[in-house]
Amino acid sequence: MRSEAVNRVKLVFTLLDANGNGVLDSDDFDLMSSRVAAAVPGADEARKQAMRAGFTRFWNTLAGELDTRHDGKITYDEYQACVLSPERFTEAIHEFAAGFARLGDLDRSGTVTRPVFTDMLRGVGFELPNIQALFQALGPDDADRVGVDVWETEIRNFYAPDKGGIPADLLAPSPAA
Repeated sequence: MRSEAVNRVKLVFTLLDANGNGVLDSDDFDLMSSRVAAAVPGADEARKQAMRAGFTRFWNTLAGELDTRHDGKITYDEYQACVLSPERFTEAIHEFAAGFARLGDLDRSGTVTRPVFTDMLRGVGFELPNIQALFQALGPDDADRVGVDVWETEIRNFYAPDKGGIPADLLAPSPAA
């Protein structure tokens, strides 16, 4: 696994542990999807439901594949297998990426504005400088928007253990040496 992927795994586990109890559980995914939905008040209900469905499927897939103790909780050690065996999670990641990225396309133009992009990722818990760096790396157009398809692809890349040197790495910078 690339070092960039290790950094992403550590960060995502911390962010997904939305209630801060040190493990992932279904409450984390409900809380996270509620935070993201609240960050995009202009999104229609169908898109919010699609985003929530993506979070739910992500959780259900993780729980079904990784909860080795069958206690409804996933530890960091269990979670690492998500990246070590990405083929087990491809469909869930794709649904999650699609629902998440499309939520931000408020005017159905196929694009997401910088403020909406920023608010969504702040809702997840990413840091503002990292969000802004990612937005720039995704190549905004003259109206300061990025393509939904570009963002969706980058979300998928974020969860890929063989990817490194990608724009999404900007969300999880390497620790200082």
